[in-house]
Amino acid sequence: MVEIHAFVIVGFLFFLLGGNTGYAEVSLQELIDQTPENGMLQLEDKTYEGNIVISSPITIIGTEKTVIKGEGKGNVITVKASDVTLKNFSVMNSGHDRNSGEEYAGIKLMKDGNIVDQIKVTDCFHGVYLSQSHHNKVSNVTVIGKENGEIGGQGNGIQLYYSHQNELVNNYIEGTRDGIFFDYSHENISKGNEIQHTRYGLHYMYSDRNKFTKNIFSYNIGGAAIMESRGTILEDNQFILNQGTRSYGLLMQSTNETVITRNLFFQNQRGIYFDQSQKAIVKDNEFLQNQIGVEVWASSADQVFSGNRFSNNIATVLTFGGKDHNQWSENGKGNYWGNSISVLDLDQNGIGDYPVEYKSSLYQLVEDNELAYLFLKSPAIKVYEKMNEVLNKKEVMVTDQFPLIEKGTINENNTFYIIISLLIVILGSVYWKSKRRRAS
Repeated sequence: MVEIHAFVIVGFLFFLLGGNTGYAEVSLQELIDQTPENGMLQLEDKTYEGNIVISSPITIIGTEKTVIKGEGKGNVITVKASDVTLKNFSVMNSGHDRNSGEEYAGIKLMKDGNIVDQIKVTDCFHGVYLSQSHHNKVSNVTVIGKENGEIGGQGNGIQLYYSHQNELVNNYIEGTRDGIFFDYSHENISKGNEIQHTRYGLHYMYSDRNKFTKNIFSYNIGGAAIMESRGTILEDNQFILNQGTRSYGLLMQSTNETVITRNLFFQNQRGIYFDQSQKAIVKDNEFLQNQIGVEVWASSADQVFSGNRFSNNIATVLTFGGKDHNQWSENGKGNYWGNSISVLDLDQNGIGDYPVEYKSSLYQLVEDNELAYLFLKSPAIKVYEKMNEVLNKKEVMVTDQFPLIEKGTINENNTFYIIISLLIVILGSVYWKSKRRRAS
């Protein structure tokens, strides 16, 4: 009888302590470790607990309802292998400790040739962080900053640190500190990304030969800040409604040999701001309804502006700190100045018959008082400019040797000059006819 009781007790203890181990839920880290190299792990419609580390080349695919939730410290997903694919799930709850020696992220890539696609990142310090990680593709990723969180206290949507030749395609970033941050990262391509409600949509330092095409930077304090870099290409991007104290669509500071073509600058405080930058090509861009279209400091030289279209900006161009040393036409092609400059084109070939100057008195007001930026939309500014025009106190900001005008159109400011020209021709003709009659 005693033996039977002992057997029952042992069996009961076995059931409690180990008998149900076969039914224990396997952790996500265990599932990853069990996946063979180059194998695929299909996740279910549920929340998995992180943090996880991926150390071999595998593919992890989730669903719209799959969530990987971190511990609230460290990285949620750390990729320490090349050729890893992460696709179609959500990531949340990384560490936010700014005093840590490591900057934490929802996804941190530390190797090469990885793919991150269709991922949503929330409640993480950085969204996706590439650390000395090359030849990766990050696409269709959504990164949302913390709700009601201070922008300065958060990380960046996507950050590249010493990471080269990566592709960032069709990502959406909102409410982070900076949208995309480049630090010592070269020859990357960013295409079709949309970034809004950040400090800088693009923050870019000590990084060369990167290309940005068809991105949209809107409602940021600064659309894009390019600093200490060379050979950047910006094509077909939109810089829209980047407003605030000392805001801009595009800041160029200590840059060289930048190519800025076919971009739209719409309703920014300043379209482009140049400081200590050299040899940029600024071509075929549209500057529409900005407070200042282009602001150039004398520390910037040898920029070439051509084919750009300026329309309805409060100040088309302001130059500061001395004489402008930039070129406002190339190969017989200048810029379209809208109604800000009168362009005479009697032969209707689309190029002005004479060089033109853009003059303004606002440069002195802004240079003497930075707070003047806050009042550029005031009707008083137009009165101020008109008064200085009457008093002949406007200074030449730029000279365009070959100003452009649409063929077959007449600049409304040119009507007066055309009438005067016709009167001169008519009066001249009358004068010579009367002189001939007297002679005969």
